[in-house]
Amino acid sequence: MRTIGILCTALLVLLLSLGPVGTASAQEAPAGAATESGGFVPGGALGNQSDSEFWRMIRQGAQGNVSIPDKKAGILIQSEGESWRALRNGPLSTAGIWVMLGMVVLLALFFALRGRIKIEHGRSGRLIERFNLIERIGHWLTAVSFIILAITGLNILYGRYVLPQVIGKEAFSTISQAGKWVHDYVAFAFMAGLAMIFVLWVVHNLPSRHDLIWLAKGGGLFSKGSHPSSRKFNAGQKIVFWVTILGGLSLSLSGWVLLDPFQYAMFAKTFQFLNIFGFNLPTEITVVQEQQLAQLWHGAISLFMIAVILAHIYIGSMGMEGAFAAMGSGKVDVNWAREHHDLWLEEVEKAAADEATKVPAE
Repeated sequence: MRTIGILCTALLVLLLSLGPVGTASAQEAPAGAATESGGFVPGGALGNQSDSEFWRMIRQGAQGNVSIPDKKAGILIQSEGESWRALRNGPLSTAGIWVMLGMVVLLALFFALRGRIKIEHGRSGRLIERFNLIERIGHWLTAVSFIILAITGLNILYGRYVLPQVIGKEAFSTISQAGKWVHDYVAFAFMAGLAMIFVLWVVHNLPSRHDLIWLAKGGGLFSKGSHPSSRKFNAGQKIVFWVTILGGLSLSLSGWVLLDPFQYAMFAKTFQFLNIFGFNLPTEITVVQEQQLAQLWHGAISLFMIAVILAHIYIGSMGMEGAFAAMGSGKVDVNWAREHHDLWLEEVEKAAADEATKVPAE
């Protein structure tokens, strides 16, 4: 046995002196191969002299058939993923903070200069129905679900930078996991609310000539005694409505892509359509790239909508006296209606007068 051990040791030393099987020694290494001082690179690796074509092939993915079920795994390195991560954690996150913070600063500055917009003629004591129960349900279904989605979505984007240091990693993990499930399912309530308010209010949110005058006067928000005419919704409310409907639709579509991953080619088809108008956008998009684009778009639209809704919440609550009642009890003071929606008030009062003068059928 001792003799066999000596022979094996001698054979191992001989093999090591010759280099790995199937590779050349340092003196016989092919041109371009990396070498180390006093020997060769173990395993025949290319080291600092790596062939760029070799890595390019790895990034392009396996050519031919991929035998494993997940064909996406044939791509070992996805360069676009590096760009996605840099955009998400860089410009998108940074711009989102500035947009939301900027809106808060603007609203605070507006409140400091203008104060709360009062009912100039005081409350009349007479109430008129502005929104019925179905309209209020549609509004609050959309509003509450959006707030929940905004909070859970902001946690996904920014939470890991702040909350673990405040509540600890385990609590943050639990909250984030629960928030993910809440975000996924509350999204359907948001989509239902969008459909409701669209059906209920789209006819009242079409542009009219009064909108131009309202916008030219800044809606009367910046000066006392200015009350530009409007019907049920003024130009500012129409802008919020269409931002909510179109932005919400875009969020719903991109969110659906994220909920059911690797199944849709939303961006490829969108780019094909836009290219008709000369945009020259890429249309050969992999399913992984589709997910990355959907995530970036979903985040960008969400951050923009959060900023817009912050302004809407401000005006509808502390920013304007009597405004919250419209969506609270559904009834507003007649003087408030006359100052902010005079044409709508005239229509309602005329309809009520006509109804009162109708002769009952015999």
